[in-house]
Amino acid sequence: MTKITDTMTEAELDARHADKMRKKKAARDKILATKTVEKGLVIVHTGKGKGKSTAAFGMVFRALGNGMKVGVVQFVKGKWLTGERKALEAFGDKVTLATMGEGFTWETQDRQRDIAAARAAWEAARAMIGDDVHDLVVCDELNIVLRYGYLPVAEVIDALRHKPAMKHVVITGRNASDELIEFADLVTDMTMVKHPFRAGVKAQLGIEF
Repeated sequence: MTKITDTMTEAELDARHADKMRKKKAARDKILATKTVEKGLVIVHTGKGKGKSTAAFGMVFRALGNGMKVGVVQFVKGKWLTGERKALEAFGDKVTLATMGEGFTWETQDRQRDIAAARAAWEAARAMIGDDVHDLVVCDELNIVLRYGYLPVAEVIDALRHKPAMKHVVITGRNASDELIEFADLVTDMTMVKHPFRAGVKAQLGIEF
């Protein structure tokens, strides 16, 4: 391999780059040729960093752009009129949107009410996960109600295990259980490096909601 030096001409640098990219493409093509499985994925977005639900809704719009039918169940944020909810309403019957939450548990201050809301939201989500209508289902903030023990993790995993083969399910929220992480196909842990909230900045329209 030619070593880069200060005396190399632009033409030599271009030729070296082209050779490097050819080898990289050949290696990449060889790897891709071994990836032949098609399946519906169980995807988990967790961690303390911002972007878990945002990434999930990015997948929603990607799926809609590909003509897929999408279901969204919001386990916590149902009381909030969010930008994503207003945007999704424009897609009509291509999206089933169930805003079932009543806010965070420290706002309701009623454990039994929270459990009932979580159960109702899960029944809506489980129906979408098991049907032959939706291609992608987002269970937004499901990890939160699982963390509080409002729903059994085993029940959720059982529904995921028996979902249609090509259905994708995205689950968001902090503190995903070890069992769910182990079961999922794709897990992303959002790491918080810096957040304006810690500097006294309140939630901003179009960014947080």
